[in-house]
Amino acid sequence: MPQRASRPRAPRWQRRPDARPEEILEAALQVFDAQGYARARLEDVARKAGVSKGTLYRYFESKDALFREVVRATKGQALTGAEAMMEQFEGTTREALTLLMRRMWSHMNDPRHASVSRLVQSEIKSFPELARFYADEVVFRARRLLENVLARGIARGEFRAEQARFAARAIPALAIQLSAPTCFHQAYDPDPLSNDALVEGAIDLVLNGISVVPAQGAR
Repeated sequence: MPQRASRPRAPRWQRRPDARPEEILEAALQVFDAQGYARARLEDVARKAGVSKGTLYRYFESKDALFREVVRATKGQALTGAEAMMEQFEGTTREALTLLMRRMWSHMNDPRHASVSRLVQSEIKSFPELARFYADEVVFRARRLLENVLARGIARGEFRAEQARFAARAIPALAIQLSAPTCFHQAYDPDPLSNDALVEGAIDLVLNGISVVPAQGAR
């Protein structure tokens, strides 16, 4: 009885028809988080994404370019959404700032965003060009967003002008610091606070620090 011809073996790195840059970015985020930026290799990212290194290079010309797109796909998209939300918001500035801070804390406690923040804090300072990129694309952009909201509150007589410059810098720093216990060492805290308690406490602290205090006797 004649034997069937064996089916040709598929190439090891055959590109899936549905392969997308987003899959590579997700793989890169996982590899950067596990290995750090300096130790991560494009071969590892390609393997994690299930594509060949050549396919990866079709979308991203270098590890630097890949890191930049990871930042844009996480922090950049979050900022774009927050900017659009603030442009359309019609409530009081206190309500706008409260909503923005809650959104900021939500993103900071997302493991994907937290891993990018951790990577930036631990390694990116050793790569000046990437550090400058991150400052321009994330740090200063977030600061401008906060400054715009705070300026609106000052114009409406809700916030104190002398605290706005500091608040625009302190709010992101506070979000980063408060995300650390939740994401990394909450299990070892002998007296932990819930994430909701951390968020509400921070909001209360900020609003009481920047709000205009009515003069005594004022009605």
